[in-house]
Amino acid sequence: MELHSIDICIIIGYLVAVVVMGWLLSKRASKNLDAYFLGGKSLPWYVIGTSHGASGFDITGTMWFVAMLFTYGVKAAFIPWIWPLFDRVFRQVYLGPWIRRSNVLTGAEWMRTRFGTGTAGNLSHISVVIYALVATIGFLGYAFQGIGKFAEVFFPWDLAWGPFSSTDMYAIVILLITTAYLLLGGWYSVVLTDLLQFGLLTVASVFIAAVAMDKVYPETLSKVVPEGWNKLMLSWRLNLDWTGLIDQLNAKIENDGFSLFGILIMMMLLKGLLVSMAGPTPGYGMQHVLSTRNPREAALENWWMSIVQLVPRFLMITGIAVLGLVYFSPQVNEMLDAGQKFDFERILPLVIRDFMPVGLVGVLLAGLLAAFMSTFDSTVNAGAAYVVNDIYKRYIKPDAPAKKYVYFSYACSVLLVIIAIVVGMQIKSIHGITTWIAFALYGGYVAPNILKWHWWRFNGYGYFAGMIAGVVAAIIPLLVVPDLNKMYILPFSLLVSAIASVVVCLRTPPESDEVLGSFYTTVRPWGFWRPVYERLIRDNPELRQNTDFPRDAFNVVTGIIWQLNLMVIPICLVIRKHDTLLLSVIVLVITSVIMKFTWYDKLPAADSPARTGS
Repeated sequence: MELHSIDICIIIGYLVAVVVMGWLLSKRASKNLDAYFLGGKSLPWYVIGTSHGASGFDITGTMWFVAMLFTYGVKAAFIPWIWPLFDRVFRQVYLGPWIRRSNVLTGAEWMRTRFGTGTAGNLSHISVVIYALVATIGFLGYAFQGIGKFAEVFFPWDLAWGPFSSTDMYAIVILLITTAYLLLGGWYSVVLTDLLQFGLLTVASVFIAAVAMDKVYPETLSKVVPEGWNKLMLSWRLNLDWTGLIDQLNAKIENDGFSLFGILIMMMLLKGLLVSMAGPTPGYGMQHVLSTRNPREAALENWWMSIVQLVPRFLMITGIAVLGLVYFSPQVNEMLDAGQKFDFERILPLVIRDFMPVGLVGVLLAGLLAAFMSTFDSTVNAGAAYVVNDIYKRYIKPDAPAKKYVYFSYACSVLLVIIAIVVGMQIKSIHGITTWIAFALYGGYVAPNILKWHWWRFNGYGYFAGMIAGVVAAIIPLLVVPDLNKMYILPFSLLVSAIASVVVCLRTPPESDEVLGSFYTTVRPWGFWRPVYERLIRDNPELRQNTDFPRDAFNVVTGIIWQLNLMVIPICLVIRKHDTLLLSVIVLVITSVIMKFTWYDKLPAADSPARTGS
């Protein structure tokens, strides 16, 4: 594709602008680690929420979900549960305030709040650092894979050099630009770029949806999709037959392992509930929560994040998928007839290439580059925070000057980018790395992190054993059986991690009364904490037990339904599925009104601690 000079100027202008912004913010960001990694905890909830939502609006994930909607139709609204997408509902309802009360810099440092600073606390701390670095490298490789595929469609130059393909080189160049402004501005650069990206992508998303609705009528769409493609209702089997339309999609459904769709979604839901109860993994999601000003704003930023991320993103995704179905199905079949393989993850850049006018192409490409950058810079920033704060500062140079920590952060960020390039070049498929992260790696995280919140007897030794066993159980099957469906690793890593957690915990002493008492009075969790509560009320009879579990559970269920409709409404609007659209709007309004009274009105005031901790 030959970009118009106007589009090229817009893209170059954006890239120059973000580097200049990083330079302007460098003095403010380099004061200390708190400023560099959390923005000094000074930004309001709606800014953090917009940044958080924009960080999830990434190119790689968008390319992957366009392929999912293209293949599975409206039922694909359930597929984001693979992450699980509704983990932010748990943070919105109660986990966000619980996390924010710790007032720490990273998820690993949070371990001190729960397990203290002794041997058990140090082991739990180390296990989180290891998990965070493995997850960070996985996410960075995932981002590398997507940006290379995306850029190669638009830019005409063959950059292949030595062992690096042209796709690799495009990804490397964009990574270097992203790293430049990230090093300069830290968390301030992350947030500011996210806000710019959100504006660009919202404009582009609305335009793409409008183009799709103008060019594709329901009757036209029905001719290129199988029966049931536009229906939301789940059944045990997928029952989508692409024979005679795009035959290769039948093979894709089998390879994805999604034929038993209803069973798979139930598995995703169960896994998602467990993962969400465990809290955010140690990455940029945790950093966004910790960077809010107080526990109330930690809850609000997660509520706002769902709206910011889902509505514009699914307008874009649906518009691109619909245009791809109508206008690229003949091209796909021609390639298949010629014995060639079509990469469905390239639908997004192909639609932009063929349907966007001059000027908007530049805006959209700048926005999608910003989408990549916002995910990438957030991940690098979070990964570097764990290396600097939780390894270098804690174990090597605990009394170094603040500036030295910031300079070491620069070095760690560069090292993570180099590792991301190496790992990204080894990844063959976006779907493969997506399912490995979502099922295998997350599965090993679940057991120890649920237990740390809800069971007083759980200790740092058990946490360390569960986390390390979970990471090993997620990696070993890939080495032994490389072609194994990643979803099958979930029960294995979950079981191994749970057994290791409980066995080691019960064979080692519990945490001290001081550590448990401090955690309970600071975080105020609900769960199996009665022995700790009964000890505490002897000295503090006015201490109230957290009895909010029934209300929190109700709000989580209501919130998941509310969030699902944030995805269904834009999809049905673009494809003009009016009956499902009307029903979804009604459900969204009802759930919003309910949560106004059961969640929002119960949030603690910004300047006072929660009475019950939720």
